[in-house]
Amino acid sequence: MSKTNEWWRSATIYQIYPKSFCDTTGSGSGDIKGIISKLDYLCYLGIDAIWITPIYQSPQIDNGYDVSDFYTISPEYGTMDDFDDLLAQAHSRGLRVIMDMVFNHTSTAHPWFQSALESKDNPYRDFYIWRDPVNGQPPNNWQSKFGDSAWELDAHSGQYYLHLFAKEQADLNWENPAVRQNIKNIMQFWAEKGVDGFRLDVINLISKQQDFPDDNEGDGRRFYTDGPKVHKYLQEMNKAIFQRYGVVTVGEMSSTSLEHCRQYSSLSGKELSMVFNFHHLKVDYPCGEKWQLEPFDFLQMKKIFRDWQQGLFNQGWNALFWCNHDQPRIVSRFGCDKKFRVESAKMLATAIHLMQGTPYIYQGEELGMTNPNFQNIDDYRDVESLNAYHMLIAKGLPKEEVLTILSAKSRDNSRTPMHWNDSKNAGFTTGTPWINCASNSVEINAKQSIEDNKSVFYHYRDLIRLRKSISIITDGDYEDLLPYHLDIFCYRRKNDKNEMVVLNNFRPYHVTLDNFGISLSGGDVLIQNYKDFVNIESVSSLTLRPFESVAILF
Repeated sequence: MSKTNEWWRSATIYQIYPKSFCDTTGSGSGDIKGIISKLDYLCYLGIDAIWITPIYQSPQIDNGYDVSDFYTISPEYGTMDDFDDLLAQAHSRGLRVIMDMVFNHTSTAHPWFQSALESKDNPYRDFYIWRDPVNGQPPNNWQSKFGDSAWELDAHSGQYYLHLFAKEQADLNWENPAVRQNIKNIMQFWAEKGVDGFRLDVINLISKQQDFPDDNEGDGRRFYTDGPKVHKYLQEMNKAIFQRYGVVTVGEMSSTSLEHCRQYSSLSGKELSMVFNFHHLKVDYPCGEKWQLEPFDFLQMKKIFRDWQQGLFNQGWNALFWCNHDQPRIVSRFGCDKKFRVESAKMLATAIHLMQGTPYIYQGEELGMTNPNFQNIDDYRDVESLNAYHMLIAKGLPKEEVLTILSAKSRDNSRTPMHWNDSKNAGFTTGTPWINCASNSVEINAKQSIEDNKSVFYHYRDLIRLRKSISIITDGDYEDLLPYHLDIFCYRRKNDKNEMVVLNNFRPYHVTLDNFGISLSGGDVLIQNYKDFVNIESVSSLTLRPFESVAILF
């Protein structure tokens, strides 16, 4: 693909979780017409494309990531005519549309799987991964991402099928050419409709080690993550679909490695356009354990950014993000969602948007939306969170402690309804929302943010504009200037024309940098989150206010 077609390098993409975005029917669940009704808002923000999480037919065990028909819009979201209208309305405004594709697994309600259940001789049997029991037990000790065994017994046939996620999400057998052909057919259908790109869910899990060994060192992921044929499969998809239709592709890479991501997003264009990795969002997982509370490892986070920024420079392409539908709200996680909510939300935005890669904004992030701080297990809807609750209770943790953990870690923290205004249910629905709104929607909402020119919204808007006008943001290299500082994240970007220094205080207190050693005189402030950046002439001492952030161009 030629550089001229790579619009996404200077673009910003907005993720929409339709179920929680905007409801036009009063059902309590968002819909396609709701997305259409907010396109002008998104244009005002300045984004270039929208990524829509799955809206296909689904039993909604995992909120749409359990697809039962890839060719049909789920009635709760609307109709195919509604989607065609969305596509036309978006394109008329210059917005591109990226669809979420879930090809590691399907719902067990999918006709392929239902046919596979009929007999071992059914041609669809080999669309999935089946194994005989071993001594009356599952075929191996691999664990599902949602807890418990990754194998579920089909009593009728006496065999187990693999599910790396919920038992209602059966893994597809990519070794079968017919599976791969059907996947190409699905993408061709949507590409010919005019969809501009695909976000590929956990796409690096599609190739499993075929002897399916026990994992005596972990949960099995090392035998299916970045598996033996994953690059071959992606190159096949690229040649058949991605290049043919000129679509942008972003791969969600679970527990991946930098080495593999160089190949996934190689500038040769043989596989994907860009890659999501999650390593920087596991720095608050003590010993890799999600369901424990511990302050995030700031030095480790900076190291991960350094490794990936430098490791993909001139070799691949990053997808930059703090938030998505699977992550808690970043201002509650790494910022301060009370006293310094606005300052820390702006700082976090600056830190991520001025790196190399394509930034993704998750709905409400541009408002500085926070975790809802649910106090009751009945407030939760997420299958992973409910499983974790029962698992932690079974381990003997007090109920109050478990709820505190969920209030910080649950995926539902990002799935509460979008705050449009200060009316009931935040203007999301006239009915009863499928999940409760955060209680602070009166103070934090789109209407209020647009009326306040100092809001988080306008800071995001400025960052989006900068990316289009300052080339160093897209093509500059990366140097971590203070890798071992415990409070400050400071990096330099450089190309053949300019240098840019980005300073971010990650703490709720003043931090003084003695013997700073970097002259900031003669530079132009590109963006800042306080009214006036102080000490710009000093090379010996520099003080940053709580969560202060500034970018300076030379």
